[in-house]
Amino acid sequence: MPYVNIRITREGATPEQKAELIRGVTRLLQDTLGKNPATTVVTIDEVETDNWGIGGETVTVLRGIPT
Repeated sequence: MPYVNIRITREGATPEQKAELIRGVTRLLQDTLGKNPATTVVTIDEVETDNWGIGGETVTVLRGIPT
């Protein structure tokens, strides 16, 4: 039973986009590894940009997002 966790910053991914990610990852595992879609679990975690850091800075700072 594959388990895939996708982490993205919380910046407006729509429900439709998230559903497409889930479908696409499920399809990829089926097509590439022969995994059963009925037992494939995909979760999406949305992380606030203040809680995601790259190179010692938060994504909020790196992207110049107003706080």
